[in-house]
Amino acid sequence: MTKLSVNINKIATLRNSRGGNTPNVVQFAKDVQRFGAEGVTVHPRPDERHIKYQDTRDLKPEVYTEFNVEGNPIQSFMDLVLEVKPTQVTLVPDAVDALTSNAGWDTIKHKAFLTEVISEFKSNGIRTSIFVDPVLEMIEGAKATGTDRIELYTETFAHQYGLGNESAIEPFTKAAELSNSIGLGVNAGHDLALDNVKFFKENIPGLLEVSIGHALISESLYLGIENVIQMYLQRLQ
Repeated sequence: MTKLSVNINKIATLRNSRGGNTPNVVQFAKDVQRFGAEGVTVHPRPDERHIKYQDTRDLKPEVYTEFNVEGNPIQSFMDLVLEVKPTQVTLVPDAVDALTSNAGWDTIKHKAFLTEVISEFKSNGIRTSIFVDPVLEMIEGAKATGTDRIELYTETFAHQYGLGNESAIEPFTKAAELSNSIGLGVNAGHDLALDNVKFFKENIPGLLEVSIGHALISESLYLGIENVIQMYLQRLQ
């Protein structure tokens, strides 16, 4: 069964829009785990416009499933991850002013940098994952860095699938097949939702984990968070 990690950035966005501590990010993380989620994901950015660095620290003792911290490995992010020591760190090449993650790493161009960063995290017992597009050369490049896993950036699949183009899954299937053959674990995320995650999972061999936030939280406004988590778990069986 593919694990569901719930990205709770949007809960922090809602809290920050009003000030104070409602909704409570830590309590929400406790609740999604109680409802069946097998992981919690956060993506702290330097401007702390949603998840704050302190949120990440506060969440550490309360996440008893898998704790996944995403971000661009600038020094402040690296220091935070090495302090918190989550289950997994996912390296994402987003610019400081990026609205959301919008591309995977060029693992060939940035091989030396990624290798150094990954070595530091792994020496501290933190599983590593690299955010990549479904490009075979980038998968092979990821392997050369020493990472444990990749996270497939699924925006193009989600967009095309929504237009009725099921063949958009093909590069992702090939990327997963290559990853499996060279010993890389496969995660995935970005724009996966209730209407596409089952098809995606059924066509991605060895899919270990999906990280879903925006769609899951949006769907929960209508259907309720506990119900939505159960719906995802059923689709990921």
